[in-house]
Amino acid sequence: MRIGINGSGMLAQPSVDGIIGDVVASEEAGFSSYWLAQTGLADALQLLGLAGRVTSAVELGTAVVPTWTRHPEVMAAGALTAQAASGGRIVLGIGLAHQTSVEDRWGMSWERPVKHMSEYLAILDSLLRSGTASFQGEIWNLEREAAVPDETAPPKLMLAALGRQMLEMAGRRADGTILWCVGPRTLEQQIVPIINDAAAAADRSTPSVVCSLPVCVTDEPDGVRQFVGQILADYATLPSYRAMLDIEGVHGVEDISLIGTEEEVGAGLDTIASAGATDFTAVVIPDASGPGRTLDFLRSRL
Repeated sequence: MRIGINGSGMLAQPSVDGIIGDVVASEEAGFSSYWLAQTGLADALQLLGLAGRVTSAVELGTAVVPTWTRHPEVMAAGALTAQAASGGRIVLGIGLAHQTSVEDRWGMSWERPVKHMSEYLAILDSLLRSGTASFQGEIWNLEREAAVPDETAPPKLMLAALGRQMLEMAGRRADGTILWCVGPRTLEQQIVPIINDAAAAADRSTPSVVCSLPVCVTDEPDGVRQFVGQILADYATLPSYRAMLDIEGVHGVEDISLIGTEEEVGAGLDTIASAGATDFTAVVIPDASGPGRTLDFLRSRL
């Protein structure tokens, strides 16, 4: 199982130089990948494209960009530009977001989300692969032929998928899935068998399964776990994540986070790998002494 860094926490107070510096430091430390979510007004794809200009090896992924606010042509343009800027290291992770975001924040209708993603993916995948799309759907439409920046190979395309329909779509039509609020029981019982079976039925290669959780190596786990539970409490109320946490038999994200000594966090990583994750991306949570001990331990696992 490859280990990378999820730097999305830096977007709470975004600094372009700070984020790019964190990507550079992650590459220098030997981490396999660096991921950003589209959570605010700092554009994740643009940031990763910029970081790609000053790095050479680390994989650069979005985890994830919501589809509702970007037409697939706009999403493709951003991804292909970042792909060209980074020399071909982009993983475009996209997702449906949540009904509360779509309706309450963006004022859109949460209608037929699986159909929305299926049509979106048809257009996006065609544009990424060929620069062309001819699709007339019930939700999304496009007739387009355009030049691709630098004629680069298409970026990897991954879906945020938790339920059966989205997991099967990810297995049949994408390169894998990017997960949040998912522990080892859910990986083993739901995520991995469904997506792998779908990929095999479509004669595709084994998909990537990217698991992301908070991580803190510390001798004061109770305080860190309480902190994680407070700042991430809302996730336990969102239906898609609630269903995954229920499979784990826990209340919130703090209960499946990897928090404890080196031995305890290492055992957690081993369990996630055994459950079928191909990649783990750490959301590093500092304790009172900072993030250094956690980063040192994660580097020891590379």
